[in-house]
Amino acid sequence: MKKTIVNIATSLSLALASAAFSVSANAGEVLDRVLSNKTLTVAVGTDWGPISHLDEKHELVGYDIDVAKGIAKYLGTGTTFVTPGWDIITGGKWQGRWDVAMGQMIPTKARAEVFDFPALYIWGPNVAVVHKDSKATKLSDLDGKVIGVASGTGAEAYANQKFQPAWENAKPVEYPFKAGQIKTYTSTNIAFDDLRLGDGVRIDGVLTDETIARDAIKAGYPLKVLEPALFSSPAAIAILPGDKDFHDKVAAALKEMKADGTLSKLSMKWYGVDYTVEK
Repeated sequence: MKKTIVNIATSLSLALASAAFSVSANAGEVLDRVLSNKTLTVAVGTDWGPISHLDEKHELVGYDIDVAKGIAKYLGTGTTFVTPGWDIITGGKWQGRWDVAMGQMIPTKARAEVFDFPALYIWGPNVAVVHKDSKATKLSDLDGKVIGVASGTGAEAYANQKFQPAWENAKPVEYPFKAGQIKTYTSTNIAFDDLRLGDGVRIDGVLTDETIARDAIKAGYPLKVLEPALFSSPAAIAILPGDKDFHDKVAAALKEMKADGTLSKLSMKWYGVDYTVEK
């Protein structure tokens, strides 16, 4: 009996030791992989305007692309870009396919349950956009209208009146209108393609980041932005929780890029405005 008890105790001790070793071995797993492979794998989009898009050489360029390269430089690695859909990125089931998600993700309470946000790297307003021939002149004119949004975005949460900020000193969210119908798209640009067909033809308005809206208008889309902005929010670098070492390295990289003026320069390069400070 004593021998049996000893064996059970020994087995239990070994199991606990094994579990403790496993936790220790997994600490820093993402950072170890990034440094071992000498590459930071980053999820981005191909049609997100100045955030990230394909240029005439079919190469990915944009503010987020340059920021990601800055993080990689700080880590001493190269970059590999992958382009899953935004709904896949925000689903959180990355399974090691990428290490970091760009796309200027708004840190809402719902997302904070899925992601870790090491650093904020840009601030900007979300706005309502209508066709240039629309009779809407203020936000309340969209009450009961068909509103388009990109799936999985802060704009979608806002349209459903479920937008809950998770950053410090966030201002209370106001809802000057209630959509009659919400139509979701895989990207804002596809929503704009429907809106450009005419006022009310398929949708009456689109909610999105102002920089994307201004970029579409600059490209010739017959749209106009309603004032004021729906809300102003920061955007965060997103990683999966569980690797504090990786979190700290990404945070340190962004802190250095802010301190030496790199972020401000990149914002001016891609937007002509410094969006790296809260407005």
